[in-house]
Amino acid sequence: MLNHRWMRAAMMSLACLAAAVPWGHAAAKWPDKPVTLIVPYAPGGGTDIVSRLVAQKLSERWGQSVVVENRPGANGVIGTGHVAKSAPDGHTLLMVVGSHAINPVLMKSLPYDTAKGFTPITRLAVSPMVLVVAKSSPYKTLNDLVEAARKQPLGVGYSEGQTRLTGELLRQVGKLQTIPVSYKGGAQIMVDIIGGHLASGFTSVLTALPHVNGGNLRVIGVAADERMPIFPDAMTFKEAGLEGVQSLNWYGLFGPAGMPAATVEQIHRDLREVTADPTVAKQMRDQGAAIVLTPPDAFRAFIGSETQKWAEVARRGGIRPE
Repeated sequence: MLNHRWMRAAMMSLACLAAAVPWGHAAAKWPDKPVTLIVPYAPGGGTDIVSRLVAQKLSERWGQSVVVENRPGANGVIGTGHVAKSAPDGHTLLMVVGSHAINPVLMKSLPYDTAKGFTPITRLAVSPMVLVVAKSSPYKTLNDLVEAARKQPLGVGYSEGQTRLTGELLRQVGKLQTIPVSYKGGAQIMVDIIGGHLASGFTSVLTALPHVNGGNLRVIGVAADERMPIFPDAMTFKEAGLEGVQSLNWYGLFGPAGMPAATVEQIHRDLREVTADPTVAKQMRDQGAAIVLTPPDAFRAFIGSETQKWAEVARRGGIRPE
């Protein structure tokens, strides 16, 4: 009799508890409205292209629009700052490149904390920085340019933090007489190299590729451990005896700080599904990018190590925040 009364009381308690929890909340589905993916750079660049490719596939999977919104300015700081202040409900996301980890090294102040102001979701893909020269350049190989830069000053163009520090790293490791030349965008670097006004420049694969395919530029150096299939003749810096000149332009997905772990896990899982699509994988390869999908904790650690690495390069080169 006692057991029967106990069981009846327990069942009534469970019924009351179930009634107290709204069914809509228990069955909450994310996303339950359109998702905004902020790209803090101008339309048409590598980050924009990758973001739109991923957004289309995620829209199909989630049954909600994933809208890419470009908010360029201050090397990504303006759009990134917007995401830092957004609600951490997973409906506002951010896609950035390697300069996200370098901005704290080169800028005196930021309107957010790079380490604590965001929820790392994944490092989606990586693509090495490349060193380019004009097709008509006397420097046919990386060894040619390195040999020349040890004898005379040579200009190396850069357009943002990572390309600047990659050039500085090359100068330090190779003991070269290179002169950094600043540009507001990678496109203008390509124009000046093709026009014979600049000897060389560091840029992304996506910026260089159309000019290489058009027969106006040559990639002579790849800042990775292995050669790239799309530039098979381009040496790695390691092959040229410049050990440690590695600079990966990565695409990283973040949300505001405090995002639910379950939402982060779902986004990571769904990205793994959509990037397994052969069409997506091919498009990424054609752009010189390799899909990596770093787990959130490993991605957070990577950001810290990147900031530390480039801070040391800046310190050795006497480069101070501005």
